[in-house]
Amino acid sequence: MTILVTGADGYVGWPTSLRIAAHTDDRVLLVDNFARREWVDEVGSVSATPVKPIEDRLDAAEDVHGLTNLSFVEGDLTDKDFVDELLAIHEPATVVHTAAQPSAPYSQINGERANYTQHNNLQATRNLLWGLEEHDLTDTHFIETTTTGVYGAPEFPIPEGGATMENQGDRDEVPFPAMAGSWYHLTKSHDAANMRLAHQQFDIPVSDVRTAIVYGTQTEETRADDRLSTRFDFDYYFGTVAHRFAAQAVAGYPVTVYGKGEQRKPFISLEDAVEGLTQLALTGPSDRPDNHVVYNQVTRAISIVEIANTIADVGDDYGIDVDVEHFENPRDEDETHKMEIEHDRYDALIGEQAQDFESGIDDVLNTLTDHADVIKAHEDRFLPGVLEDRLND
Repeated sequence: MTILVTGADGYVGWPTSLRIAAHTDDRVLLVDNFARREWVDEVGSVSATPVKPIEDRLDAAEDVHGLTNLSFVEGDLTDKDFVDELLAIHEPATVVHTAAQPSAPYSQINGERANYTQHNNLQATRNLLWGLEEHDLTDTHFIETTTTGVYGAPEFPIPEGGATMENQGDRDEVPFPAMAGSWYHLTKSHDAANMRLAHQQFDIPVSDVRTAIVYGTQTEETRADDRLSTRFDFDYYFGTVAHRFAAQAVAGYPVTVYGKGEQRKPFISLEDAVEGLTQLALTGPSDRPDNHVVYNQVTRAISIVEIANTIADVGDDYGIDVDVEHFENPRDEDETHKMEIEHDRYDALIGEQAQDFESGIDDVLNTLTDHADVIKAHEDRFLPGVLEDRLND
């Protein structure tokens, strides 16, 4: 059998591919068009950790871990002809779809980037879903990483999937309404709806994995050799808040918290994100759910100020003097929002959490201190105004 992993050159896709291949004799086919490398270069930044060419990565996977079941195809999933050929030739039993333009700030730069993000993300998912139907592969387990951002920031606990609606005394379970706050997040709301429709119309088994903010630099597989490292983005557009804060600390900048910073966001370590996707990918046809299942890929909600303070505390162990500074919040948001989000289904999938936030930040700072020169050479990439002037020229 073949397990297809899209976006396999990416931050989550690459270590997930290694983990899956290490736990199965099935062929693991990787697909990517290397667009993430181009987007980060476009904003004038770079991965803090060197990202080797895919050929070197595959050689290292075989040399270090003895993985001979990995192979790679370069291609663009927005090209329906490419997707049709891919599915017709390889007939995957499972698709792990991690490919997307993943940055909300990038999608907000201007209309061109908003259009690109929506076309890229939606077209790729539609091509895969319709391709499974048109190539008689509707038994294929379709797993996609969407985002917890589809939920927005409601004032009530977020369910793991749907919601209950009541009107005039009648109640029913309905999909959670799209409350996304960016053009990127809205692509994942649309993807979630399209996957639900594909299950209803084509009976494709679907796992909608709503991914939280992922932190960390290594997994068990990648730490074995520098050639296996996954990427680590720290710029304003592609670096998540925890990663940007950590890079700022390493570069000698204060960690900047808008307002009180007590608003909580959902987080998960890279190790725990990879484990959940692997468990889903390795579920055999007789054991996998035959319906549409939503997983909140979260282990806990963390406040922005806790992120900053944790980086400051852990930074002491590395001789980094971290100042946490509060600035007036330019965003219209509740600085004390106490997000609650259910994740029992995902907890059951991964079992015991592999890495807590403090140890994850320790992992990040341990890696970044080895690459401080790269971060300092691109320290202006922390600043959105500089980048927007460049990108709108």
